[in-house]
Amino acid sequence: MFETIVWATDGSELADRALPVVSELARACGSRVVAVHANAVLPSRMGGVPMLADEEDLVAKVEEQVAELRAAGFRAELKVETGDHSGVAGLIVAAAQTAGADLIVVGTHGRNAAATALLGSVARDLLHRASCPVLVVTPASEPAATAASGQAVAGRA
Repeated sequence: MFETIVWATDGSELADRALPVVSELARACGSRVVAVHANAVLPSRMGGVPMLADEEDLVAKVEEQVAELRAAGFRAELKVETGDHSGVAGLIVAAAQTAGADLIVVGTHGRNAAATALLGSVARDLLHRASCPVLVVTPASEPAATAASGQAVAGRA
């Protein structure tokens, strides 16, 4: 069903909570997993600086997670996307299109609609911009109970 699954990760605990869901789906479908770490850059005189100060540490962490997926028998790879023109969601969507993704999985805070409207949300942007389904995993989601619990939302732009 899903030949290629993109796991959108910023290296956070929330993104990490989506990884078991990705693993479960990939195992069930025999999917390739593409971990996409997107980092928007702030324009500067020197060409742009990452928005996240610990960017190198985050990339190293995600590289280790991808290596663990490979060791567990998954076909897995990492794509690090950096840019300033389309924001984080745009970078993830572009990487997913390049990878031929059938699904994007992303973790989220699970905030209510008012908080999301005020604070913005990569997950919300993905739901509007992606050309493939997007599975949003909230902190309360458990891999085996995700579909039954209603804690995840799948959408198509």
